Amino acid sequence: MINERAGSPKLVRDLMTVGVCTCPPETPVLDIARIVIERDIEAIVVLDAEEGHALGVISQDELVEASTRSQVNALKAEDIMKDGVIKVLPDIPITAAAQLMKDNKVRVLFLMHHSGGVEYPAAMISYKHILRHLAARNRDELRDLGVNAERRSPIQVFIERRDAARKRVHHIKNKET
Repeated sequence: MINERAGSPKLVRDLMTVGVCTCPPETPVLDIARIVIERDIEAIVVLDAEEGHALGVISQDELVEASTRSQVNALKAEDIMKDGVIKVLPDIPITAAAQLMKDNKVRVLFLMHHSGGVEYPAAMISYKHILRHLAARNRDELRDLGVNAERRSPIQVFIERRDAARKRVHHIKNKET
């Protein structure tokens, strides 16, 4: 554990992931399960389709619970989400965030951003972040986390998404011919 060393993450902002996966309420549960697996995330935030503010959270727990229901194929995000979002401030100690998770029986907390009367998730910290911190041999193993993590520029993200969309369209056209 690198807790005792200088430069070690001590606050939520040092360990959180900036950027949160979201979906609208009408997203099929099976699609959400695929996103959670493909992106290796603990939870996804459900956003109001019109206003854009956070409505609730779907974690792996809600997905597993949904798998036991009949007609799971027909379920949407709004059917299984846990109402509300457990929030965390960026400048509290990691230990306090861990206790907040335990007290609320959740595995992920969200840092919320407020803009134009809309509250939406900007960053998150989860059990996985805390476990990575616990297991890290040095700060380098955590360089992808926190406010100082290296990030792709918005134009890089746009180009990647555009190229992926073009591939999907090309793939669909090839199937049709």
